[in-house]
Amino acid sequence: MTSTHVPTVRILVTIWAVLVVLTWTTVTVSHIELGPWNVVVALVIAVIKASCVGWIFMGVRFTSPLTKLFVVAGLVWLTIMILITTSDYATRRWDYHAQPWANTKDNGPATAP
Repeated sequence: MTSTHVPTVRILVTIWAVLVVLTWTTVTVSHIELGPWNVVVALVIAVIKASCVGWIFMGVRFTSPLTKLFVVAGLVWLTIMILITTSDYATRRWDYHAQPWANTKDNGPATAP
């Protein structure tokens, strides 16, 4: 017979309070101009909140090693997808140059010699 672990009310309320504080921190930091670090700070706070939810509320802490392996595999896959998207965005050329055929003076039909 397998036993399941049920977190105490104290732990659940504590994690809820942590999530509320982190949400308030996210809102507060969004009003501070940090330049490109705004995204980094927001993502770090989001990872901490997601970890709290997964570890305590979803019960990953007390699951089998196979479940933990799948959770880690999903996070690795998410990281790969974020890295691919970021590298694509970072290597794009954003300056626009008109094509040579867009500036031709003769746009009429071709005539036979």
